[in-house]
Amino acid sequence: MATSSTTQKNGISNKTDISVEDLSKQIELLKSDIAGLTSSVSEYTVAKGTAAKDTAKAKAEELAAAGKDKALEAQLHTEEFIRTQPATALGIAAGVGFLVGMITARR
Repeated sequence: MATSSTTQKNGISNKTDISVEDLSKQIELLKSDIAGLTSSVSEYTVAKGTAAKDTAKAKAEELAAAGKDKALEAQLHTEEFIRTQPATALGIAAGVGFLVGMITARR
């Protein structure tokens, strides 16, 4: 049996008997507490990660839908412009085609 002697702040000596079995039990208790804390932190992290993933997914779907709406609106606007001003639209298309051809030909 191990004996430990400690001195308190007031200088009085306090003798306590601590057995190896008691220390082993306390160490095992600490190990189980640490394992429980590790498990809790892991579960919390997984929960927060899942929530962040769900939020990001919902925002991405919202932005994708908004992008599709804007693309459809641009398409409708372009079609209307072509119907109302076909000569101007043809000139713009020819100019853009010429520029793309010049850019790609300069390799």
